[in-house]
Amino acid sequence: MSARRDPKPALAWPGDPESVSAADIDFTALAHVLANTCRRGGRIRSFHSLAAHAVVVSEEIEALDGIAGEERRALALHALLVGAASAWFRGGTAGSARAVERTARLSSGIERALREAAGLDAPLDEERAELVRFVARMATAAEARDLGDDGAHAGAGIAFPPLKRRIRSLAPDRAAQAWLARFRALGGDAGGSKPGAGVSDE
Repeated sequence: MSARRDPKPALAWPGDPESVSAADIDFTALAHVLANTCRRGGRIRSFHSLAAHAVVVSEEIEALDGIAGEERRALALHALLVGAASAWFRGGTAGSARAVERTARLSSGIERALREAAGLDAPLDEERAELVRFVARMATAAEARDLGDDGAHAGAGIAFPPLKRRIRSLAPDRAAQAWLARFRALGGDAGGSKPGAGVSDE
């Protein structure tokens, strides 16, 4: 008879988007939600999670030339958190104009809580935000090339050059681990979170 394994501690899954604060953020739970959510609403031939995409964009941002050390680290951490607010909406934002407006309003508050929980002082200025968006679009183009993104760019306007790196599908557990490892490497600060929240060990 095999020894019984102790259950893993419960995760504080993203809750009510109306009342999220920095103290509510559990980055381990967040990583798992993002790792279990497929990009482009699943309209991609090989599974590619929001977590895996965020890791790619963050790594590419950190590899850019011409950005000072601390600014580079903070920008890469911002890039890792881009899109993380979608965890509170189960990946769905479609609906009426009023629903879309509500989602945008709530996302703004969640993003503020995420930055605070991660130890980031302020949102990106427009120049840096545009840089992150540009790299994210290059990552999306690389996904289309490597993972069969089923015409994701048809009629999308400007064609962005793909990243040189190859994009590979990661299983959700590996993607969650990669996201958390990246978060730790960038010095994400979970201080101030409620007991049991923050970055916990797997």
